[in-house]
Amino acid sequence: MSTKEKIETKTLNMSYYINIYNMKEMNVLHIPTLETVIMIEKTIQKNSQGFGKYQMWKKLPKKVMYQTFQVVLNYLEESGKIIIDKEGCIMWTYNPKRIKKLISEGLIVR
Repeated sequence: MSTKEKIETKTLNMSYYINIYNMKEMNVLHIPTLETVIMIEKTIQKNSQGFGKYQMWKKLPKKVMYQTFQVVLNYLEESGKIIIDKEGCIMWTYNPKRIKKLISEGLIVR
C-alpha cells in the first residue's frame, strides 16, 4: 500500500468515526414545542389510569410523532411529573397543591 493510499484510508476512517459521533449526538429528530409538551401533560393528567405509552400516545388530541412523544415522556419523568412503571404504565404524580400543604405542615423541608 502506498503512502497516498494509507492517508486516504486513514482519512476515510476518521470521517467514519466523526459521522458515528455526530449520529450519537443528533439522535433526536424532532424537538417538541411547548404546545406539544402541554398537550401531552394534560392528556396524561386526564387519563392517568394506568395506560401504557402506546395507548396514551393514541389518546392525544393531535398527532405527534412517537419519537417526539418519547422525548416529552423522558422530560416529564426526569422532572418528577410522571412515573413510568416496569410494565410501561404512565401515572401522573405532580400535585403542587399537595406539595404546598406538606411544606406548610413542615413535612417537606426545602
